Amino acid sequence: MENMELDKALGVATDFVVNYSFQIFGAMVILIVGWLLAGWLAKTITRLCDGRNMDPMLSRFLGGVSKVLVLIFTVILALDKFGISLGPFVAALGALTLGASFAVQGILSNYGAGLTIIMTRPFTLGHTVTMAGVRGVVEDITLASTILITEDGEKIMIPNKHIVGEILTNSFAYSVVETKVGISYNSDPEAAIEAINNALKNFEDIPEEPASQIGIEAFADSSINIGVRYWAPTIKYYDLQYKVNLAIYKALKEVGVEIPYPQRDVRIIKETEGS
Repeated sequence: MENMELDKALGVATDFVVNYSFQIFGAMVILIVGWLLAGWLAKTITRLCDGRNMDPMLSRFLGGVSKVLVLIFTVILALDKFGISLGPFVAALGALTLGASFAVQGILSNYGAGLTIIMTRPFTLGHTVTMAGVRGVVEDITLASTILITEDGEKIMIPNKHIVGEILTNSFAYSVVETKVGISYNSDPEAAIEAINNALKNFEDIPEEPASQIGIEAFADSSINIGVRYWAPTIKYYDLQYKVNLAIYKALKEVGVEIPYPQRDVRIIKETEGS
């Protein structure tokens, strides 16, 4: 009995292959050619956009859309080889889309927000941004989410719907570092400023533009506070800050500028007899 059923199934399969062999072969050729063409077209569009200095996000988006459109057209042609009408499929897809839209509102809102980011470009790859309470360098942007890399190397994925319409700070590729150092009132502030400026010039990661800013920030109780502002690559923010602080300390020490301890003058008034 089992052999009969197996023979029957093999017979049906054989008849199908014999009757539709040309259609199957044609559909496979169409799918293979369509897949290769979609990949080639996506790469070509991306390369052309990059050659015109277009935003990387937009070029990849256009390349991805072109690939999807070619693949859809390829599937339609492959189904047509079997004489399958697409009318019922389109109607069923429309009904399914309407019903599923209520269940995937979060996903659709992410895609809509992602499209907004790609078109308006409030930031791009490599920019340093602060958004949704997170700070980092933009590594990738998709329709669904934006991926940041923190200085600690953590990869954070933020849904795009939490970005659009919210407060966003873009520091581009660099962030400003602000620090101050107190020197003694007996030291020369001009010598201190020159020493700090020379120390900063030894760091290749500190750009010449925008220029670093060094000057007297305040006159404190025990020291003259020298303010220091410079720009650092966000990905190296704290590492560079710690190295610069050490370099400033050594530079001030070499030129004899004193960094004082907190001091307070105390005057003792003796009481006179009979008072």
